[in-house]
Amino acid sequence: MYAPLRHLRRSVRRGRSDAPGRTVDLLGRAGLLAYGVVHLVVAWLAIRMAIGLPGGSADAQGAVAEIATGAGAVGLVVAVVGLVAFAIWQLTAAALGFCWVSGGERVRKRVGATAKAVTMLGLAVVAVAFLRSGPRSGDAGARDVVADLLVLPGGRLLVAAAAVTIGVLAVTMTYTGVRRTFMGDLDVRRLAPALRRAIEALGVLGHLARALALAVVGVLVFTAAVASDARRAGGLDAALRALGETPLGMSLLVVVALGFGAFGLYCVADAAFRRA
Repeated sequence: MYAPLRHLRRSVRRGRSDAPGRTVDLLGRAGLLAYGVVHLVVAWLAIRMAIGLPGGSADAQGAVAEIATGAGAVGLVVAVVGLVAFAIWQLTAAALGFCWVSGGERVRKRVGATAKAVTMLGLAVVAVAFLRSGPRSGDAGARDVVADLLVLPGGRLLVAAAAVTIGVLAVTMTYTGVRRTFMGDLDVRRLAPALRRAIEALGVLGHLARALALAVVGVLVFTAAVASDARRAGGLDAALRALGETPLGMSLLVVVALGFGAFGLYCVADAAFRRA
């Protein structure tokens, strides 16, 4: 009963990373690249939105549609395999990894790894749904979920709780960016000082931009709870449009878009140097 677990633990400790074996490690790095490409495409779609050009929705669904146009169904299938592999890698790290830290920091990193696994699986589901039935608006999906919750007993409280949870995630992401804790997942010993500073800058900008967009999503969901109106909720595309309607308008949206692009580039470095 314990032999497979011992074998898995040895594999994690002896490998380049916390992935359970070289195959998962390689496929997981490919999944990270796919994740980075999604953020780069979202950045491009957001910039198009800011300058008033037509384009798809600036969210995961819109990015997947754009990628499918360029890479086709085969490219999406490869991306899905990589995303699932990275999720497996992160679940293994959550259970057995991060041996170079201890105590509360190890717990925090393992919780973060679990969250990354859920995120990657969610994006894989978006890609599979696209392969099965074509593009769908992420905002429509968010509104459908909120509508389903609102009809339940205590639905408004459930939606408000979801909004608070999203807000907590945004605060956590802000902490990660400000404190640069994401660098602890990389094998920084292999990085030249200039390259390390560049990756760190991309990671900071990317995490803060994503945190701002996520916070706006939380505000939209909370507004839907207060008004008991699912139409007020929305996903990333709606959040970016809301940022574009602030007094800073196009300038703020372009800055956030550049942040998403920075995170996409950070993911490329992450794929090359990640150890957890």
